[in-house]
Amino acid sequence: MVFDPLYFILIGPTLLLALWAQYKVKSAFNHWSQEANASGMSGAEAAADMLIREGVNDVRIEEVEGWLSDHYDPREKVLRLSPDVYSGRSVAALGIACHEAGHALQHANGYAFLGLRSLLVPTASIGGWMAVPLFFVGLMLSSMMMMKIGVVLFGAVVVFQLITLPVEFNASSRAKLALQMNGVVRNHEEIEGVNQVLDAAALTYVAAALQSLAQLVYFILRMNSSRDE
Repeated sequence: MVFDPLYFILIGPTLLLALWAQYKVKSAFNHWSQEANASGMSGAEAAADMLIREGVNDVRIEEVEGWLSDHYDPREKVLRLSPDVYSGRSVAALGIACHEAGHALQHANGYAFLGLRSLLVPTASIGGWMAVPLFFVGLMLSSMMMMKIGVVLFGAVVVFQLITLPVEFNASSRAKLALQMNGVVRNHEEIEGVNQVLDAAALTYVAAALQSLAQLVYFILRMNSSRDE
C-alpha cells in the first residue's frame, strides 16, 4: 500500500499544488509585509475600522503569538492577530487583518456557510483523526465495514473543506471591498498587494480541498477493488 501507484497518481498532483500554494503565501507575505501602506494604519486599526463602519462593536481584537496565526474565534467573538499583522503597518497586514474581520462580519450577519462550517467542526475533527487509520486497518483486515466507516468519516472532512471555500472567498471579498471603500488602501499598487496576499492564501484552501477530495476518491477505489478481490 505504501507504494500503491494509484495513490501517487491521484494524490501527487494535489501535493504539488499544496507546496506551490505554500510557496505563494510565503512569497506574497514576505514581499508585501515589507511595503508600508500609505494610510499608516496597523492591521488591528484597519480591522477595527472595518468592523465599526459595519456597526459591529462587540468583537475584541487581541494579539496572539505565532507566524500567520491570525483567526477569528466566533465562540468568544475575538479577532486574534499575529504580531506582524496586529501592529504591522504593511500592505500585507491590512489584507490579512481585514480578511479575519470579514469572518467577524460573517458571524454578525449570520452568513449561512460560516454557521454550517461551525456545525461540522466536531464531525470533521473526528473524521480527520480516525478516518485514515480506520480505513487502512480495515483494508489490511479485509473488513468492508471498517473501510466504509473510514470513507464516511473522511467524507465529512471533505464536506467541511468544501464548505470552507466560500467562507474564505467571501471573507477576502469583504476585506478587499472594505479596504478600498474606506480609503485604507489608496493606490493601485496597494490594491494589487492585498489581492496577491489574499489570493495566495485562498489557494491553500483550494489545494487542501482538492487533496482531500483526491484522497476520498482513492479510498473509494481501493475499497471497491478490495471487494472484487
